[in-house]
Amino acid sequence: MPLALLENLVRTRSLKTEPARQAEFDGLIRSGQVRLADADREALSLESRFDLAYNAAHALALAALRWHGYRSESRYLVFQCLEHTVGLPNEQWRVLDAAHRKRNLAEYEGDVDIDRSLLDALLRVAHELKRRVVRLGPVMPG
Repeated sequence: MPLALLENLVRTRSLKTEPARQAEFDGLIRSGQVRLADADREALSLESRFDLAYNAAHALALAALRWHGYRSESRYLVFQCLEHTVGLPNEQWRVLDAAHRKRNLAEYEGDVDIDRSLLDALLRVAHELKRRVVRLGPVMPG
């Protein structure tokens, strides 16, 4: 998988290199899986399910980035790197982009109007992301 773009992001200081640690990778996957399982619970409000699905996707995306030995302080950039860390197709990245914008509106402006179709798309992408991240396997030493 070509990671040249990620190295360019290191040069511009958008990403940092940091050796991956198995315990951190496992913890991020576990966090993503638990949140995603909860997000699937139809008894919860759409807002809660959206928040859980979004945070599950972020934890899984961060796990993928960490597996490759990179770290970012930007949630958005963590999602943008998914094409390079797990080969996530553009149409799925666009769902995460829309979810990120909706999350920011809810978080910073109090606009918590969650669209059912966006939630359903976010859940589908988060489940696909989980499959791809789990397939990365154990963190390679050094």
